[in-house]
Amino acid sequence: MPFFSDLLFEARAFAQTLSESAGTPVVRLGVTGLSRAGKTIFITALIEHLTELGAPGVGSKRALPVFRVMADGRLTKGRLEPQPDDTVPRFAYEAHRAALRGGEDGAARVWPASTRQIAEVRIKLEFERATGLRPGPASLILDIVDYPGEWLLDLPLLTKTYAQWSSETLDAGARAARAQLATAWRAFTLATDAAAPFEEAKAQQAADLFTAYLRSCRADTHALSTLPPGRFLMPGDLEGSPALTFAPLVLKPDVAYPEGTLAAMMERRYESYKTQVVRPFFRDHFSRLDRQIVLVDTLAALNAGPGALRDLETALAEILQAFRAGRNSLLSSIFRPRIDKILFAATKADHLNHTSHDRLEAILRTIVARAIARADDAGAEIDVIALAAIRATREARIGKEPHALDCVAGIPAAGEVIDGQTFDGKTEAAIFPGDLPADPKAALRGEGLYAGPAEADYRFVRFRPPLPELNGDGTPQPLPHIRLDRALQFLLGDRLT
Repeated sequence: MPFFSDLLFEARAFAQTLSESAGTPVVRLGVTGLSRAGKTIFITALIEHLTELGAPGVGSKRALPVFRVMADGRLTKGRLEPQPDDTVPRFAYEAHRAALRGGEDGAARVWPASTRQIAEVRIKLEFERATGLRPGPASLILDIVDYPGEWLLDLPLLTKTYAQWSSETLDAGARAARAQLATAWRAFTLATDAAAPFEEAKAQQAADLFTAYLRSCRADTHALSTLPPGRFLMPGDLEGSPALTFAPLVLKPDVAYPEGTLAAMMERRYESYKTQVVRPFFRDHFSRLDRQIVLVDTLAALNAGPGALRDLETALAEILQAFRAGRNSLLSSIFRPRIDKILFAATKADHLNHTSHDRLEAILRTIVARAIARADDAGAEIDVIALAAIRATREARIGKEPHALDCVAGIPAAGEVIDGQTFDGKTEAAIFPGDLPADPKAALRGEGLYAGPAEADYRFVRFRPPLPELNGDGTPQPLPHIRLDRALQFLLGDRLT
């Protein structure tokens, strides 16, 4: 039976939807992805293009040629408006844009801070209709909901008991890709008596070791993805609370542990986490989305090896299963909205030469193929692309023909080291990232990832944001991108015709 608060929420959401349906149409776009996938950068670039660079005569056609409303010159105005949810933090667009631009000369430009909590922003778009029964001026409200993908991976916990979760988590820690990282945590857990009297210090030690294990799994070297509970890695205002002071235990099957034991308290806190943290997130934010983009750092998983890729495949399948996917009708959009378009995007395409962009896209498509097949049955439209919402590199060809190499060039961040040289954040470097294999299944097996020796793989050099350029009248040019326009056309194009 649903909780009474869930029923109240459904009633409020129904009333809000009826109110919105009588006025300007609203699209709620969810933006998620696992840590360091580029959510903040994507949203900042999207807002800048739609609000500050979308007016006619500011280069919008050239910047987003595939996004039809801009390419046709039909987007007449885009502006930020107060968001509808007063209790949700506002996406700090102005601060993020300032960080990317770096002042008048661009010298201080840095990448903005990563997403660590849910945030929201509202944009009102005014445009000219190109087709339909009512040509002429029209408007659309776009609500963007930014949330960590780690939180999304908590949704399957709603259907799992503490015993099930403990068993699955301990089994996962014993697998080859994780066994070494889990040594200290598993040793402590295997030596812990679940039937012993509860001690807060013991629970805290178990939670600390478990959290350290999850952080090690997430590190760039390993790039593992299935790491629930997500708030252990991004606790926000829950840090140090009992809701995050639990961990898996070795439990005997079909044994009911009495109150006062370590197992009983751990189970209580696990259930509290589900009830007080996971369920409200799903109810208040996630279940209200209409469109969704999932940003994926596919390159990090490729670099970490086949184990990380298999883990990513599992994570994306769980993410897609969590979505309420399906084709919206008038009634379903009012009573129980469904996500009718989902886009998976392999980010950081600017770390590769353009010859590998389609290959990166094919690798991600292969990773999510089985999950997509299930969602297709529900009627949702799903696509996969490779993109860079802000392109930090340019392409270059280095060396003498016929042996010249297709490289990417950019300004590495201060402290980055390439081939023994430490960079100062001002000097440009050209690197050869290698070519991804033409066969995506070979890439998933870890075969043929490099066209040269492994030490020539510099795909993960941290480049600084590109230097901003100005038009002749002093107005800013759009920051360069790769396929951002294609992403916007898929997610919003049908609502701006």
